[in-house]
Amino acid sequence: MAMSEYLLSILIWLPIAGGVLLLAIGDDDDASSSRAGAMRYVALAVSILTFILSIGLYTGFDTTTANMQFVERTGWIAAIDVWYYLGVDGLSAPLILLTTFITPLVVISGWDVIRSRPAQYFAAFLIMEGLMNGVFSALDGLLFYVFWEAMLVPMFLIIGVWGGERRIYATLKFFLYTFLGSVLMLVAFIYLYRVTASFDLFDWMSAPLGLTAQKLIFVAFLLAFAVKVPMWPVHTWLPDAHVEAPTGGSVILAAIMLKMGGYGFVRLSLPIVPDGSKYFAGMMIALSLIAIVYISFVALMQRDMKKLIAYSSIAHMGFVTLGFFIVWHLFGESGAVLGISGGMVQMLSHGLISGALFLCVGVLYDRMHSRQISDYGGVANTMPVFAAFMVLFAMANAGLPGTSAFVGEFMVIIASFKANPWFAFFSATTLVLGAAYTLWMIKRVVYGEVANENVAALEDLNIREFIVLAVLAFAVLLIGLWPAPLVDMMNVTIEHLVEQAGQTKF
Repeated sequence: MAMSEYLLSILIWLPIAGGVLLLAIGDDDDASSSRAGAMRYVALAVSILTFILSIGLYTGFDTTTANMQFVERTGWIAAIDVWYYLGVDGLSAPLILLTTFITPLVVISGWDVIRSRPAQYFAAFLIMEGLMNGVFSALDGLLFYVFWEAMLVPMFLIIGVWGGERRIYATLKFFLYTFLGSVLMLVAFIYLYRVTASFDLFDWMSAPLGLTAQKLIFVAFLLAFAVKVPMWPVHTWLPDAHVEAPTGGSVILAAIMLKMGGYGFVRLSLPIVPDGSKYFAGMMIALSLIAIVYISFVALMQRDMKKLIAYSSIAHMGFVTLGFFIVWHLFGESGAVLGISGGMVQMLSHGLISGALFLCVGVLYDRMHSRQISDYGGVANTMPVFAAFMVLFAMANAGLPGTSAFVGEFMVIIASFKANPWFAFFSATTLVLGAAYTLWMIKRVVYGEVANENVAALEDLNIREFIVLAVLAFAVLLIGLWPAPLVDMMNVTIEHLVEQAGQTKF
C-alpha cells in the first residue's frame, strides 16, 4: 500500500518511536559530549522528517469535500467496539501541520540551552508531538481520550523537571486543572457509548439526544475544553505554567496545547450536541468577551514578560471561542462560516505568534536570566537583529495588518458585527488593549537608553536563534499576506460543520 494510507499513523508513531529511542540510549552526564550531541541530532532529524512527511497532508488534501481523508480504521478493543480510527479534515489537518512545524523549532531552540538530561528533554517533546497528532486525527472517542490524557504526562515532566523555582506548584496545578476537566469528558463519552453502543464520533454526531442530555454533555465537554483553551475563569493555571516552564515548554503549551480546547469545541461540542451548544451560546459569548477585555487589562499590569504574553494568549484565544459560538446568531448568513473560519485562523496564527514571542523571551533569559521588564531597556542598541524580530512579533500580536493575527481577528470582528454590533465593539477593544500592553513591553525592553551594563554586554542572535525566529517570521507574514490556501483548506469542512450545528437532534 502507498505510504499515504498510513500517513497519519506515521505522523503519530514516528516521533514517539524517536522519543523512546532517545530514552533507551539514555543520557550522558557530560552535556557537551559527542554522545549527547548525537542525541540532539537524532531528535532534530526525527522532528524534521515528521514535518516533511506531514506536508503530504497539504499536497494530498482534497479541498472540495468535507469527508475525512487519509482514513485508517483497524480493530482495537473488539469487546466494546473500539477502533484505531484516524482521519483528518479541514479542521484537523492544519493543526497537525502546525504541530509538526513548531516541534523542530523547539528542538533547535533548546540545542545549547538544555544542559541537564538533554535526551530525556528532547524525548519528551517528540513523544508529546506524536500524542498531539493523535488527538487531532482520532475519530474514535476512546482513542481520542487516550491521546488527550497521555499528552499531559510529557508536559507535566517538562515543567516539573526543567522548570523554574516554583515548578512543582505550577506542574501540579496544570495537571489537576486539566485532568479533572477531562474526567468529566470521559463520563460524557461513556454516556454517548451507552446511547449508541459505539465510540465512533460519527455515530455520536448522528445520535438523537434530548435537550437535557445535550446540556449535560455540553457542560462536561465545556469543563474539559474551557480549561485547555483556557477560558475565563478557569485560566489561572496558565500564567504559572508558562512562567515556570522552560522556553520550549512554553512554546508548545501556547502554540499547540491551548488549541486542543478550541479543536474540542468544533470537533465534539458543535456537531454532537448542537442544541446544547446553542442553549449555552450566549454564556460562551459572554465568557469570550470577558476574556478579551478583562484579561487584556490584566496583561497591562504584568511586570514579567512571560506572564504578559501568557495573559495575552488568554485574551486572543477569546477570539477563537467567540468566532465559534456566534454561529447561532448568524444562520442563513455567510457570517456563520466567517466566524468559525476566523476562529480557526486565529488559533493557527496565535500558535505562531505566541510561540515566537516566548522564544524571544527565551533568548533574553538565556543571556540575562531575568524575565522582568524592569531589568531591560535599550536592547535594540546591542541586539539590533533580535530587536527587529521581537518588534515584528509584538506588532503581529497587536493585530498589525499584513500579519497572520490581523486575518483571524478581522474575520471574527466582521462576523461579530453581523451578529450584534456590541459583540464587535467589545471584541475590537483587544486591538487597542493589545497594542497598549504589547507596546508598553516593547518600549521598555527594546527601546530607550541602554539600561545597565548587563544589557550593554548582550550579544545578538546566533545562527541557531536567527533561523528559528526567521522561519516563524516568514510563516506569520505568509499567512498575513496570503491566507487563501489556509482558508480554502478549511472552507468546505466549516460549511458542513455549520450545517451540523444548525440541525436539531430531538
